Amino acid sequence: MKYIYSFYLDAARIALQSILAHKLRAFLTLIGIIIGVASVVVVGASISGLNTYVVDKVSKVLGANHFMMARIAATGHLSDEEFEKMNRRNKRLQWDDYEWVKENCHSCAEIGAQVNAQTDLSQDGIEFPSAQVFGVTANMAEIEDKTIEEGRYITPDEVQRSAMVCVLGADIKEKFFPGRNAIGQELKVRGLPMRVVGIEEKRGSFFGDSFDRHIYIPLTTHQQIFSRASGLQIHGKAKNRENFQATIEDARLAMRNKHKLKGNEEDDFGLVNVEDLNKQIDQFTGGIAAVVVPITLITLVVGGIVVMNIMLVSVTERTFEVGLRKAVGATKKQILMQFLIESAMLCACGGILGLLLAAGICWLITTLAEITMTITIGYVFMAIAVSSVIGIIAGIYPAFKAARLDPIVALTQNT
Repeated sequence: MKYIYSFYLDAARIALQSILAHKLRAFLTLIGIIIGVASVVVVGASISGLNTYVVDKVSKVLGANHFMMARIAATGHLSDEEFEKMNRRNKRLQWDDYEWVKENCHSCAEIGAQVNAQTDLSQDGIEFPSAQVFGVTANMAEIEDKTIEEGRYITPDEVQRSAMVCVLGADIKEKFFPGRNAIGQELKVRGLPMRVVGIEEKRGSFFGDSFDRHIYIPLTTHQQIFSRASGLQIHGKAKNRENFQATIEDARLAMRNKHKLKGNEEDDFGLVNVEDLNKQIDQFTGGIAAVVVPITLITLVVGGIVVMNIMLVSVTERTFEVGLRKAVGATKKQILMQFLIESAMLCACGGILGLLLAAGICWLITTLAEITMTITIGYVFMAIAVSSVIGIIAGIYPAFKAARLDPIVALTQNT
């Protein structure tokens, strides 16, 4: 065991001395590996950052442990046939459906309802087109994890008595009440004055849809101002992530009982939840990674070819050294391992330098462009492991060539 340890330690020391003896050549050799590793890590960090960004946005839109039932709802793309089938079969959800699920979903932390309509706002010569007006129950702020920056959200009493109050998104507040306190002011929605009781924190946009163009009013008020034909969205929230799926099933069963569906009948309502959306996001970003990462690995293959060429040059330069070592008893296996260790160490150094370059690029992009770049531990290990493996593969032929040298012939070629 001591002999094996001593051999590998000496081999690593000789390999390091060989690399340091030709620093510039080693660096130029490693440029392909460095760029290849940096490319793989940066692409991986971009994909991980995209995944984190989208999941974070979904959580901000829907809240954690949140699910929704509506007449037509699906996480994926619906074909025309599927849409038509759901359109014919599914019923509009009404207030009594909401009340039933609220009473019978015992594992739900919260059950709320919401309806949406679009309208143009106009007041005092100021116009705001295509505002999204949401009629909500008082607990939708807890279900969707909303943050109210000023004032408060809708109260249960205001929903019960159809109060003329509203909570504004950040863009609408800045449009009608720039630079001043909007709480207590009035904003007309379809010509009806609404008293502003709260301002939602600025949330930005998601795939082109701005969340700061929203107005929230009591659900009962919304039904009086806008049409009731579209039906309700019923929103629920689980107490924790561990019970999330059980809670969804509890709410689903409650709705099926309300609609008197038999065991073999399909649901006549749609149901979506945050976890399904997150899984679709993971599949989407995973698909991107499966296509893009192998393309960037081509750079590493090119770098490996360069390393192989340099190792062949190294074998030629050190022919006398190889002959001398074999003359004093070194075996073919030891010579083979010597050059393989050197090649692997050379590429591992390239992997580490590529990793440092990738970290610098990611930091620069995150700082200047404010785009999240996440270097995961998986990509770090992959960068070092792949570069080392490429080094071993690239060093096999040169090492095999060195191991086969005849010691007598090698000793006569003192280069």
